[in-house]
Order: sequence, then structure tokens, then C-alpha cells
Amino acid sequence: MISFDKVEVVNRLRSDLVYATIKNYTVHYDKTWIFDKIHHEINQFCSSHTLQEVYITLFDTLDEHLANVLQANCDTWAPGIEIIAVRVTKPRIPDQIKRNFEQMEAEKTKLLIANEAQRVAEKEAETERKKATVEAQKNADVAKIQMAKELMEGEAKQKISAIEDQIHSNRERAYSDAVFYKMSKEAESNQALLTSEYLEYMHILALSNNTKVYFGEKMPNLFIDKTGH
Repeated sequence: MISFDKVEVVNRLRSDLVYATIKNYTVHYDKTWIFDKIHHEINQFCSSHTLQEVYITLFDTLDEHLANVLQANCDTWAPGIEIIAVRVTKPRIPDQIKRNFEQMEAEKTKLLIANEAQRVAEKEAETERKKATVEAQKNADVAKIQMAKELMEGEAKQKISAIEDQIHSNRERAYSDAVFYKMSKEAESNQALLTSEYLEYMHILALSNNTKVYFGEKMPNLFIDKTGH
């Protein structure tokens, strides 16, 4: 059902063990420990894995697996042999199975493309959500700063108004105090003038301003009317 067209094994002999290796296994040592052994190991690998694993999922590990197995056997039985590399071509399988695998790979590729497209779409949506969140946060921060600014301006206006009110109140109080002081001093001065001599002087002054003088044959003397009429 499955076959490999070509299997290459690159190897060499350690110079210090060339004689021992050829002595034990002849010059055809590679047939015993490489060519015959490689077919056995390929059969073992195919027997322990599914066709899909051999043909698709594990095929890229087959070269390294065979090299490690061959080297392990050589290290035990023919330590003079060094496995440099193993190269196995893609196995041949029936055409129908191959077409099935190709269809599966095509569907798998479509699924990977769809998944990638979905991932990109989700990433773009996430990016847009983050951008919207950042924009909303920025707007909220700006609004918060503006609100704080307006609040500070309002508080500043209130403080200025309070200071102006205080200045006006102090000015009015100072004016009232000055008027009161002036009136108090005038009252004190007037109080100081209310002596008997000053009152008599004011009385005489008032009489002099309101005195009427009469002249006639029947009134030989000056008559002073103190009634004010």
C-alpha cells in the first residue's frame, strides 16, 4: 500500500576503527548495519503509526528518527560507523488515498485560512474596542479636567466676591466709625461749651438779633422788647 522510492544514508568509518569494522563485517559492513537495517526500521515506523501520520503529520520527523535508530545500533555493535544523515523521499500511496489526503489537506488549509481570517477579524475588533475605550477614557479625562477647571473658577469667583464684600463691609464700617467719631467729638465739644457764661452769651446774642427799637414823643426812652414781637 505504501512504498518509498528512495532512501539515502550518508555514513563514514572512524579512522581508528576501520580495521576492526572491516575485520568483523567485511567491506560490506554497510549492508548489514545500514541498508538491511534501514528497511527494517522503516517497516517498524510504518507499523507503529497510521497512514496519515506516516504520510503527513510525522513524515518530517522520519529522517531524524531513522538516523538516531541506526546510530544507536551501530554504537552498540559497530562503533566504527558514524551516521551522518538520512534522507527519505515522500512515500507513494494509492491514488485514491492520495486524492483523499490532498482533499483533506485542502480542507485543512481552508480551515486554517478561515481560522486566521477569524483571528484577524477578532484582533481588529479588539483593536477597535481598545481604541474606543481609549477615546472614551480620553474624553472622560478631558471632561473631568474641564469640570475641575470650572469648579476652580467658580470657587475663585466666590472667593473674589467674598473679598470684595469684606472690603466693602470694612469700608462702610470705617466710614461709620469716622462719622460716629466726628459726631462724638462734636458732641463732646458742644458739651464743653454748655457753661453758664456761654449760655448767657448766646442769649444776649439772640436778643440782639431780634431787638426792635421804637422812637416817638411819647416814648422819650429806649424800649427793648424781649418778647421777640
